[in-house]
Amino acid sequence: MTTNTDHELVAQTLNGNTQAFSSLVERYQDYVYTIAVRIVKIREEAEEVAQDSFIKAFEALPTYRGEAKFSSWLYSIVYRKALDRLRKNNRSKSLELVEELTEGESESVENALHFLELKERNEILQKCLDELPEGDAAIISFYYFEELSVKEIAEITRLGEDNIKIKLHRSRKKLFEMLKFYVFPEFTQNNGRAI
Repeated sequence: MTTNTDHELVAQTLNGNTQAFSSLVERYQDYVYTIAVRIVKIREEAEEVAQDSFIKAFEALPTYRGEAKFSSWLYSIVYRKALDRLRKNNRSKSLELVEELTEGESESVENALHFLELKERNEILQKCLDELPEGDAAIISFYYFEELSVKEIAEITRLGEDNIKIKLHRSRKKLFEMLKFYVFPEFTQNNGRAI
């Protein structure tokens, strides 16, 4: 059985095959929900955001030009819908900025994150991501879990690439502060080097 590409499914949907769009929903529903829950933090609201996002994507499908990946285009819809929901609920959180780290500490951030990839990264990161500001948690998710480039994240969020780099840098520092508790007992035993 051959699997249709996203572009093929989009074309089929635009030609009236709604089942093709159902295939796209099935393909992306888990990650769409993940993005939504990282931003709005409440599962029931994340489910509504995910549903609203797919409805919006279906309605806006004729405007999709295929220049960006379909997933990036869809994630941009989810990102904006989730932020809209936060504004509507007026629940946006803010965390104090972490003081600037030295260059050596910045390297430790990267090493710690790499170390976590080798351990139970997802479970630990999920706890820490819940503590980040909503938009920043989404950007970290795009970068580390979806492995999108800075340019792709900028297209999704409609923020400048420099802004994304700054947000990634600050979020990594904030994560590093939270991850010390989980990582450093073993991390320091290896002289600061990932195994």
